[in-house]
Amino acid sequence: MKLSANLLQRQTQSLVMTARLRQSIQLLQMTHFEVNQFIAQEVEQNPLLEFPYNDDDEAGGEAEDDRYAHQPEDAGSDDGYDNRTEALSSDWYDNGGSASTSRLNDELDANYTNVFPDDGAPQRLDAPELVSQWKSMPGSGEGADYDLDDFVAGQVSLRDHLAQQIPFVLPDMADRLIAQNFVDQLDDCGYLQADIVEAGERLGTSLAQAERVLATLQSLDPPGVFARSLAECLAIQLRQKDRYDPAMQALVENLELLARRDFATLKRLCGVDEEDLLDMLGEIRQLNPKPGSGFEAGVSEAIMPDVVVRASSDGGWLVELNPDTLPRVLVNQSYFSRVTKNGEDHAFLSNCLQTANWLTRSLDQRANTITNVASEIVRLQDAFLRHGVDHLRPLNLKTVAEAIKMHESTVSRVTSNKYMLTPRGLFELKYFFTVSISAVAGGDSHSAEAVRHKIRALILQESPEAVLSDDDIVDMLKKGGVDLARRTVAKYREGMNIASSVQRRREKRALAKVAGF
Repeated sequence: MKLSANLLQRQTQSLVMTARLRQSIQLLQMTHFEVNQFIAQEVEQNPLLEFPYNDDDEAGGEAEDDRYAHQPEDAGSDDGYDNRTEALSSDWYDNGGSASTSRLNDELDANYTNVFPDDGAPQRLDAPELVSQWKSMPGSGEGADYDLDDFVAGQVSLRDHLAQQIPFVLPDMADRLIAQNFVDQLDDCGYLQADIVEAGERLGTSLAQAERVLATLQSLDPPGVFARSLAECLAIQLRQKDRYDPAMQALVENLELLARRDFATLKRLCGVDEEDLLDMLGEIRQLNPKPGSGFEAGVSEAIMPDVVVRASSDGGWLVELNPDTLPRVLVNQSYFSRVTKNGEDHAFLSNCLQTANWLTRSLDQRANTITNVASEIVRLQDAFLRHGVDHLRPLNLKTVAEAIKMHESTVSRVTSNKYMLTPRGLFELKYFFTVSISAVAGGDSHSAEAVRHKIRALILQESPEAVLSDDDIVDMLKKGGVDLARRTVAKYREGMNIASSVQRRREKRALAKVAGF
């Protein structure tokens, strides 16, 4: 067989995941905070990208451009500079003596002759006068907004609160150093996350001294701080109330029995009857298991909705993107035209222009996709928005994807970490996608979230004498048209952290007796 080289031409089609396509897909899944960070990085790297100005900046920029536009052609010469300098000198440094000084004092509001009157009579200023004077201060123009957060006192942290008390209970400097080490190892709930033996060895002190310092710190406010366990935290608070007797000690040392509602064993271990045990349980409920929770150092971050849903005048719903979370970026086409006229860096700027145009198109596509998905969710969940969670219908990604003619993966990315503000509250877009539960006699299927809501409502309405079992809940759901198995009811109940019927009956009877006493 003779070997030879041939030249062939072939035409094929293939789908290639380019870098820009990958970034476009990632933009769909990003939150508005991550998108703004990504845009900020692109603005730093691309000279053709810039953030849009607000109304005040645009007005100031136009005024600045107009001022520069009316300058004469020789405004940059030395003569023009000298003329401006001479004009400034005549305005501010006029050799008019005291008359010029008086004029400057009046213009700068620097006349202090009447600040301290000689008569010594007290001047009474009413609140409206103070407000008017405050509004007349420089920089607080007519109708300006005032941020009341600027006048709120700063929140005291748990460590600062303890640092103010330690010098009064520990006068020795060595003890204060040990106490500061313990303070640094407190968690947000006020519990000590440290081993006393290891802390003593690391600080070069004896175990007795470390325990003495810890016992002193456990007497500080808030009660229960510096505890190493929940039982110790409750014991510290009971000692300060002088209620830590042997019966209460046995109850605190067996909190796992209390969690299981094993009241019979607790009565035997504590040596008390049912009435005394109910009184002890009432005192336990009045204690604070997290003494440091009132001194949160972190600030809770509010969730910004990506989509806002409002009722329209025609009886429907108006779906629009939140302008506060909508990313904005501009492409400076004039700068590109100006620079490329010189013929320098044309290739670099052309690449920057392509990147900038791609980014603007990707952001527009992201906004349109979010709007389409949110509008379809609102259309399908109209009953939920009008009547509540009982009317939340089952929904999956495939239904929305087919309606808007997109892939399920695209809908999944859009609904990740996106929130919708509705008249019913703030919900994540994933909240509206629930599994379907069949109905009795071939009726309309029910949403799993709606069924959970019904189970929770039934349990909240039960009385201590008629606690519902899982079988009772199944029967009541069937009467309401929901066909659900007993094990599914138990799974939903445990997922909502609701105890079993036996535990609920014990707890409700105990609470009823405590309320009666």
